[in-house]
Amino acid sequence: MKYSVFSLIREGLKGHQGWPRVWRAPEPKAAYDAVVIGGGGHGLATAYYLAKEHGMTNIAVIEKGWIGGGNSGRNTTIIRSNYLFDESAAIYNHALELWKTLGRELNYNIMMSHRGVLNLAHDEHEARQLKRRVEANRLNGVDAEWLDARQVKDFCPIINISHDIRYPVLGATLQRSGGTNRHDAVVWGYARACDAMGVDIIQQCEVTGIRTARGAVTGVETTRGVIKTPKVACVTAGHTSVIAAMLDIKLPIQSHPLQALVSEPIKPLVPCVIMSNAVHVYCSQSDKGELVIGAGIDAHNSYTQRGSMDIIEHQMASLCELLPPVSRLRMMRQWGGIVDTCPDASPIISKTPVKGFYINGGWGTGGWKATPGSGHVFAWTVARDDPHPIAAPFALDRFQSGALVAEHGAAAVAH
Repeated sequence: MKYSVFSLIREGLKGHQGWPRVWRAPEPKAAYDAVVIGGGGHGLATAYYLAKEHGMTNIAVIEKGWIGGGNSGRNTTIIRSNYLFDESAAIYNHALELWKTLGRELNYNIMMSHRGVLNLAHDEHEARQLKRRVEANRLNGVDAEWLDARQVKDFCPIINISHDIRYPVLGATLQRSGGTNRHDAVVWGYARACDAMGVDIIQQCEVTGIRTARGAVTGVETTRGVIKTPKVACVTAGHTSVIAAMLDIKLPIQSHPLQALVSEPIKPLVPCVIMSNAVHVYCSQSDKGELVIGAGIDAHNSYTQRGSMDIIEHQMASLCELLPPVSRLRMMRQWGGIVDTCPDASPIISKTPVKGFYINGGWGTGGWKATPGSGHVFAWTVARDDPHPIAAPFALDRFQSGALVAEHGAAAVAH
């Protein structure tokens, strides 16, 4: 189905009652060539590129709830690729390039806004570290620049650059191509495109076990029956370790709650994404006018999709420190996701010791921005049973070899 301004106007006048279903609700088949566990952005992107790039259309995406109901619907939708190390820059910049044309490719408005991302420096040490990252970004083809305090003020007038405040702004890095998009639109766009190519999207279907024979996957057990398949791609974010444990695979992943919240709508105030490591908060403004606010993870391990009040208090204090004019705003709603964190703050995109079982997880707080790039390289890995060159550094065996990709300092706010 093609969307146009004329169809939007026509359906708007009719109360939007005439739109056809954009993807099917099929019953599971007895067998598939591959099964993707997880119906979030990464899982649907994996299925999309398996079908589009590798011709694997007899596949299923299995989601225990509804698509986009996990971390895909519980993040702050910030897009950037200004990571320090070569390996990280490659995967995130690959994703950013795909983001730029994804709306046109899917014929679905994902509300991509390249409004720019500022990472503020509040002391000389932080400034040196961020300048180092700018130079590393440029060597890797990532657009990045250093702004002094006056240039920061010109780009984002709400920021106070006085030298008399507790955390003076000495400057900032700027990635102009960074920004935000709309998480549910991305999920729906991928789902519609997958369905059009014959992929089955099966919701309300929980995986309860994975069957193997002679060290290879043979199928999955679900609440809607057994499905035979030689390939299982696990893309379940905070529950990656739970699925891997079904095959006695132990992963170096910990799951934590990650909270965010939004304010009441206000007139345009924050024209870009603002991140501050020292003050420990980041925010952007949605198209509806809400301030979207995030910070660090809850320290405790949990599979709950909520967090603790002290994190919210810390976020609010940090935001008022960074942007005092917002101190009188009321907060409208809060939510939490389940982030899967690896020791080196980088993901796992890998084959496993069980033939036909593949893992894409451990993204920590950086998962959303990688969505199309993650799905693209993971689809290659699943289809060819061989790691994509961009994904190769994120293999599971790096935790044995010691070839880690330590990106703690390049997280939105260091954890």
